[in-house]
Parts: sequence; structure tokens; C-alpha cells
Amino acid sequence: MSGNWSNWSGFVTASPKRIASPADAGELGDIIRTAPAPVRVAGAGHSFTPLVKSDGTILSLEKLEGLVSHDPQKHQARVRAGTRLGALMHILQDVGQGLPNMGDIDRQAIGGALGTATHGSGPKLGAYHTQLEAVQIVDGLGRIREFTRSDDQDMIHATGVALGAFGVLSEVTMNNIATYRLRRRKWVLPIADMLRDFETMMAAHRSAEFYYIPFSGYAQFIASDLSDAATTARPTEDDEGSLRTLRRLRTGLAWLPSLRRALITGAVKKVPAEDYVQDWLNVYASDRQTKFNEMEYHLPFEEGPRALAEIIELTEKHFPEVYFPMEVRSVAADRFWLSPFYERPTCSIAIHHDAANDPLPFMRAVEPIFRKYGGRPHWGKMHSLKAADLKKLYPRWDEAMAVRRDIDPHNRFISPYMAGLFGIEP
Repeated sequence: MSGNWSNWSGFVTASPKRIASPADAGELGDIIRTAPAPVRVAGAGHSFTPLVKSDGTILSLEKLEGLVSHDPQKHQARVRAGTRLGALMHILQDVGQGLPNMGDIDRQAIGGALGTATHGSGPKLGAYHTQLEAVQIVDGLGRIREFTRSDDQDMIHATGVALGAFGVLSEVTMNNIATYRLRRRKWVLPIADMLRDFETMMAAHRSAEFYYIPFSGYAQFIASDLSDAATTARPTEDDEGSLRTLRRLRTGLAWLPSLRRALITGAVKKVPAEDYVQDWLNVYASDRQTKFNEMEYHLPFEEGPRALAEIIELTEKHFPEVYFPMEVRSVAADRFWLSPFYERPTCSIAIHHDAANDPLPFMRAVEPIFRKYGGRPHWGKMHSLKAADLKKLYPRWDEAMAVRRDIDPHNRFISPYMAGLFGIEP
């Protein structure tokens, strides 16, 4: 069937000739062979770049979901690629397993999260794709192909971060860990202290991240560590209420920025600290209702504080309409060829803008700072880079492109956006 498609924020839209929802890998292969090109694949629509946009065919993986099998001794689970992270958490908990780490949104499909190098935070914790043990993909000829870490390590590293252009993921086997509990703490501190002690504070916990609230001078630090203590109640979350307050202050006090800053600072300083213990699946994710657009770049870890300081200065001097917090995380290095964390410990900085506003002026102003410090863009977040730029950032770029051509020799998965990203002539 034809129809209209939109990503979560509404910024990216498409009117493909066909929207298809295959029920298994065989049907997926038939569609890839015969459907109008370009064939792009949608998970949950949580990417902010035009990765899914196509006037040909958009594949929905919504029917490819659920647990296929699991190994209790190895803590491995094989799942279908359309499984949403929120459902996956409960699937794994029920078989005694847990994801080693997560981001703060659980709406994505695991296939999309893998394909865009989605991640959580922790200096020794990798992104989701580092858990891959095996992948089943359907290639550009409609053939089902299987790669395993033991037999095809290069192919796992080449296709683990694939942007939906190295075949369509249908099933994945993931290396997990035994189910566990976390002690989660949050507290507020001056951003100057956070930047000064950045490396020490980020390294002091299994997982650590912080949010800078624009025009406040303060950050909220979040630390998570393993715990064998009894569970305690998770405090009621009011992130949405806080965003509404920040938006009202931005709008109502645009004429008096000094009062706005004073009120925001006072409110942030009064935010109560949190300290609780819960099973892992009840800790990571937060409810995100206010829609936004996002840019995130992954920098060499040591460059994080300097880059963030420049971004804060730029924002508070020139973009008073911005009120969403800036998110700062760390990610371990890995060996995946198109991973933004390839062979370097990383500091990730994400900026957000209300989906009701045009995000491009703000994003375009900040992006040169990210690039100055050697940043690699998050594949699913807004950026302006093309093939010539990306080739300089990825040492195994040419090898990855050779694998892509082998998997998709007729460019069935190559939309105009993907052609610009990979440097493919129309």
C-alpha cells in the first residue's frame, strides 16, 4: 500500500509508492527484489536524519518482533529486528538476562538502534552494536545471509552499524549479561565544577552522564552503579513538567533575560537529589513526550569539556529561544568500521530544540564547534556531513563501502540522501 510516513518529531516526511510490513525474512526478500526502489527500512522513526525517507518503498519491521531463542549459560538472546527496546527489556528480564547498558529512550526498534550506533553512557560500556554475536540480514538481491562473530568477524564489524544500507536486519543474536540491579543517583552542581572535574566524575561510576540546563549555570549529574541492595521506589519523574516550566520562562521573559536566568538558576538549585535502587529495566529509560529535534556528535573524550563550554557560550549569547537541556555522555571505544566510537574513547554531546521551532539555525551554528574538535556525527541525529567529510573520519571507510557494494550490488537501498552520504553517483 502507498501512504505517508513521518519520523517521531515530524521533521522528516515521505510519501512512498509503497509501505510494506513483511512478516518474515522470506517475505522481506520478495519485497526487496520487486518493490519500487529505493527501499528504505523504518524501525520506530526515532532518527532525525532522512535515513528512512524514500519515494519508492519504506519497509516497516513492526511484524518482525519478539524472542526467537536464548542461551541461559551464555546469556545470549536471538530476537527479531523490529522488537522495540521497551519490549526487549521485559523479554530479557523474563529469561534472566539484561542489556549491559541503555540510552534514555526505549521506543526504538533494536534494528534501528543497532544500525545508527545508538548508545547509553559509561566509559567502559559500548553501544548496542558491541553486543552483536550474530546477524541475519536480507541483502539487496533478496537473499538471506547470516554472519557470526566467530566465523565472520570482519562482516560483523562492517555491518554492525549499517544505516539500513548493508542489507535489512531481520534477526540478531546479542551478548547480554545476567539480570542486575543499579543504584541510581542524581544531584545538581555548578557547570564550572562539572567541566573542571569532568574526567574524574565520568570515570568514577559504571555509568555517568549529565544534563546542562541552558541559562542556569548548573548541571544535573546522574550516576548508576551495580548494587545488590533491596529495591527502593523510583521517584516520580517530572521531566515533562520541568520542560514546560523552562518553555514558559523562555517565552514569558524573553524581554528580560536577567530575570529569566535568575528564575531558572533558582529553580534548578532547588531540584531535590535522588537515590534509589531498582532492577536494570526500571532505571535507564525516561518518558519523553515533548517532541524535539536533536544533533549529537561524538568527540575524543578529552575534548568534551572544551567543546561543551563553547557550545554553552554560543547558545546563551545568540539563541535565547533554546531551553532543552544539553546531554553529555561517555562511550567506550570499539572496532566497528562505521561506528562513531571506532578506536577511541568518546564524549558524546547532544543538543536539542523544540520540534515546534525551526532547528536548523541553532544546529548549523553549533556544528562547526563539534567538527573543530574532531567530532563524528551520530548517524541518526541531525548533521550536514557528506561522503567526502565522513571518509576523513573513518579509517576503514573504503573497506566498508566495498562490503556495501557486495551486499547491495544494484543499489536497491540507496536513496538520494544515502547517495550523498556514501558518495554514490546517481
